[in-house]
Amino acid sequence: MVKQHELRAPEGARRKSRRVGRGDGSGRGSYSGRGIKGQKSRSGEMKARPGFEGGQLPLAVRLPTKRGFANIFHKEYQEVNVGRLAVFPPGFQVDPAQLLEKGLIKELKLLVKILGEGEMRGPLTVRAHRFTASARRKIEEAGGRVEEMALVRRGIATGS
Repeated sequence: MVKQHELRAPEGARRKSRRVGRGDGSGRGSYSGRGIKGQKSRSGEMKARPGFEGGQLPLAVRLPTKRGFANIFHKEYQEVNVGRLAVFPPGFQVDPAQLLEKGLIKELKLLVKILGEGEMRGPLTVRAHRFTASARRKIEEAGGRVEEMALVRRGIATGS
């Protein structure tokens, strides 16, 4: 049985630390592996900031800057096709809360837009922030009603 005080690392698993600056006979004497002159040869901590390239124009400056801008009036919509509204029974009133419950949208904070892909199964009253023309037409042709909600985002009411 091996005792804890007898445990040793296998041969060659642990390397001895390199002793620099211990004379020319050691193979790491005179300049101690630092080369001749220059910032990195001096004693003390090297103080070049991240990204510094020794006075050469740094990569971050050489590359072109990103073009374009961020539109601060951009509105992000969660899109639902009219074909997906078939999960609701005819005559049902659909609003974002019901869409979230059925997993058709991810969160109530974002605006909802109804798109015209697919076919309506029965009449529904659909409340959303935006409708495409084809979605509006399909809902009304099926005997349903379209109710456009006011665009309220970040506490600012916009639109109808």
